[in-house]
Amino acid sequence: MPEIKSIGILTSGGDAPGMNAAIRAVTRAAIFARWKVYGIHRGWEGLLHDEISEMTTEDVSNIIQRGGTILKTARSTEFMSPEGHRKAYDIIRSHSIDALIVIGGNGSLTGAQDLAREYDIPVIGIPGTIDNDLYGTDATIGYDTALNTIVECVDKIRDTATSHDRIFFVEVMGRDAGFLAQNSAIAAGAEAAIIPEDSTDIDQLAVFIKRGIRKSKNSSIVIVSEKDGGAMHYAERVRKEYPQFDVRVSILGHLQRGGKPSAYDRILASRMGMAAVEALQEGQRNVMIGIHNDKIINVPITKAVKMDKPIAQELINVLDTLSI
Repeated sequence: MPEIKSIGILTSGGDAPGMNAAIRAVTRAAIFARWKVYGIHRGWEGLLHDEISEMTTEDVSNIIQRGGTILKTARSTEFMSPEGHRKAYDIIRSHSIDALIVIGGNGSLTGAQDLAREYDIPVIGIPGTIDNDLYGTDATIGYDTALNTIVECVDKIRDTATSHDRIFFVEVMGRDAGFLAQNSAIAAGAEAAIIPEDSTDIDQLAVFIKRGIRKSKNSSIVIVSEKDGGAMHYAERVRKEYPQFDVRVSILGHLQRGGKPSAYDRILASRMGMAAVEALQEGQRNVMIGIHNDKIINVPITKAVKMDKPIAQELINVLDTLSI
């Protein structure tokens, strides 16, 4: 592989707390390696419009504590085509960028994989998504912060639910993955979680309602992933099938993405950002940086984006047992 002298870095897809910490780590580790660093603004869309500028260590000062991403992010349909890949590659080469580090989720890393497959450019992925749904890593950047944000909100909703004897369906992000819903339900002491991996049918909802009555518990919190109609769907079912209950819905939405990253996310992002640069120094390409048992690992991007990341049955059992 040709010697690397400069790299590009971009954030893509949904923003996640800790992305700035990763940008900082990549930039400073690369400059320490005597490489030039180019920030690509607005993700793949910005790359196609040549929104690229050289980064200095001063550019990433005082950003580790900030949510969002200073490089900004955007969705790009144009980039998904072979013509978009060609245009992106030509712009990368026009700046003499030798490798790319991409911070984002499944869609972002799939785009990176496609570009690397079609053109001879090393790509390293860093998992930045609050959904925690990428295979091969125990945690993704932003997940811990989002989880804490959800728990803080649910704690406040519980006060109202208890005061009014209400059932609250609280909808959280995670259309195809229930990590946020399942773990926030455990942490907040919720009565149930409805997640894509453990789809709830009429009988399961009936069991939950009857269990609440048996306990004389007239206020309950149910955490629902946003898939298949989300919280509104289940609230409507309760209104029709169990009209004696006072039901409310709270959709947390983009509130979950914002805020200062937790200490854990700042440390994880710093470790992953530095590891991404080290991977390039070692001649690695087309891998995602992951963490397993608190050790940094390299995962082929193909595996990270194609394989499903299962929720441990133990987590489902913990909630089921402790919510009696």
